[in-house]
Amino acid sequence: MQVEGENGSGKTSLLRTLCGLMMPADGKIFWRGEDIKEADEEYYSEMIYLGHLNAIKDELSALENLCISAGVDGLEVDERQALQVLRRLGLKGREALPVKVLSQGQRRRVALSRLLVSDAALWILDEPLAALDVRAVDLMQELIAEHLEKNGMVIFTTHQPLLVPGVELRRLSLS
Repeated sequence: MQVEGENGSGKTSLLRTLCGLMMPADGKIFWRGEDIKEADEEYYSEMIYLGHLNAIKDELSALENLCISAGVDGLEVDERQALQVLRRLGLKGREALPVKVLSQGQRRRVALSRLLVSDAALWILDEPLAALDVRAVDLMQELIAEHLEKNGMVIFTTHQPLLVPGVELRRLSLS
């Protein structure tokens, strides 16, 4: 589902509420028939949120960032798997560089790498295409398609066109 709207319409606030980072002003959010406040750990283990900020450490390498963020998510990722993911996202030869020397698009790829090591059913993505070049946007569309093929779900915002092959996007307009 794509959440659409002008800047300031509440897209990010909605996504942050769906993640439990903000409380809804009214109503409840349910996951698998249970209020996420009560589902707590079960919900958070099945959801991954990537905000419009990358949430990576500039001093660490792409490899270190991925391994540490996976650990924080409770996942064990070995170096071989992490390198494979980073290479798939176009970071071959840059895995050991400090993130601070990477371009904004490369930094975004480091952040997006978390998706490929996660087993979360629900991806909540705030502006996942920000700073990505055309090739990376195509890759992101491919990754979303693969996730949906595995019965995953994606809720996202973007101001750029995102076309997922074989999928008719549902749209929620905040106007």
